[in-house]
Amino acid sequence: MSWVRTATALIGFGFTIFQFLYRFNQTPGVKPAVEPWTPWVLGLSLIGTGTVALTIAVWEYRLLIRYLWEKDFKPIAGVDESLHHTPIVAVSVVLVLIGVFAFGAVLLRVP
Repeated sequence: MSWVRTATALIGFGFTIFQFLYRFNQTPGVKPAVEPWTPWVLGLSLIGTGTVALTIAVWEYRLLIRYLWEKDFKPIAGVDESLHHTPIVAVSVVLVLIGVFAFGAVLLRVP
């Protein structure tokens, strides 16, 4: 779950940094930035890193759960034969979709 928190922060910060600096550069009376691509690149980097990290975390989580539900560990873990689903996978998938959407929104808004 710490990966979900970290990836969510990366996606949120990436989108926020891009929006803030992009709008700041559009403000009348503000001297134009020396490198107008910087907010775009930084935002895409943070959003992309968060999305990829979350995708890897979900994949590793599923592998770990599959490993722990093998017959050798079931008596120790107290797992019965029915499948147990946790909301973390659903939340992570939704956050990955949000990350992909945010990445696309920033990518299409080329300065």
